[in-house]
Amino acid sequence: MGNAVILVAAGKGERAGGDAPKQWRDLAGKSAVDWCLQTFRGHPDIDQIVLVVNSDDFEKTKGFAGINVITGGANRMASVLNGLNALGENPPEKVLIHDVARPGVTPEIIDGVLGALKTSCAAAPALAVSDALWRGKDAKVIDTTDRTGLYRAQTPQGFRYRSILQAHKNFTGDAADDVEVALAAGIDVKIVPGDESNFKITLPADFARAENFLRGPMDIRTGNGFDVHAFEPGNQVTLCGVDIAHDKSLKGHSDADVAMHAVTDALYGALGQGDIGQWFPPSDPQWEGSESDVFLRHACNLMVKEGFHLTHVDCTIICEEPKIGPHSTAMRQKMAGIMGLSADRVSIKATTSESLGFTGRKEGIAAMATATLVKS
Repeated sequence: MGNAVILVAAGKGERAGGDAPKQWRDLAGKSAVDWCLQTFRGHPDIDQIVLVVNSDDFEKTKGFAGINVITGGANRMASVLNGLNALGENPPEKVLIHDVARPGVTPEIIDGVLGALKTSCAAAPALAVSDALWRGKDAKVIDTTDRTGLYRAQTPQGFRYRSILQAHKNFTGDAADDVEVALAAGIDVKIVPGDESNFKITLPADFARAENFLRGPMDIRTGNGFDVHAFEPGNQVTLCGVDIAHDKSLKGHSDADVAMHAVTDALYGALGQGDIGQWFPPSDPQWEGSESDVFLRHACNLMVKEGFHLTHVDCTIICEEPKIGPHSTAMRQKMAGIMGLSADRVSIKATTSESLGFTGRKEGIAAMATATLVKS
């Protein structure tokens, strides 16, 4: 017999706005239908899934393997009854009925409903009302209402299959949900804990709230990079991709762009992917004389592949000479172009070591950088 779920997705969702019904609009990379299917498909105690859709949306369901897709009715009640009837060929013992406008449903909520159905004829998740309640008219408060014993209903609402099928067949008129149908048939319904993430998308502003829940906790990474290159005879140095006239050059296997190297290592560090030396070994002759943007672009591509985007880079160049200030704007623009950032998200600054150490003795240049990445 097992357990089945009916996913109700046949509505138009006009109050939510947009060019498509709310259940098919993008939410953190998937539609509400996809989010619900992912959760119920992944639950070990769900054996059958019936998806009830509008006839206009059948094309969107191609490729939904293992899902019984059927056409909805003139209203929610008719759509649910269609779903219940579709289970008649292989009737389950218990059935959950869920509105896909609640894409934040969790395995824990499903567990709670199914657990309650072991000893109860029906169960549904809900949240106790904690706000004060008013009655209003013409934008004025005319009365208050006691909130004691009041709950905000959620889905999935669970039932013994045969009892809710008969209750729907006998019900006349319209109902807000399936609990109302069950109560009309004299079926007791147990309340189990709901979750704030399982709210119903109704208005345009609800999409942003749903995305916050569905994306999960924000994954923010910070990486640090540090590099040093010594001077050698020459007539220019390359810093952040900008050639600067100087009486020396920087020594290195590549173009020795110490600042770009530090930024690149900061990106690799934020990703937990080592450093330039691991990806582009100095012992490998193919990288000799390479422009350092090759390394930086590789780090950026790796970042995108792993689902991150770069939000900010801060680089400090440590040297007595050449002067960095006159070139900082060009450096920021160059780096921003390579990394796909606006220039105001790239900081390039310089400092001296007060004539101390190898930079103070004008033996070379050091650079340090910090990069911030956020999961896309």
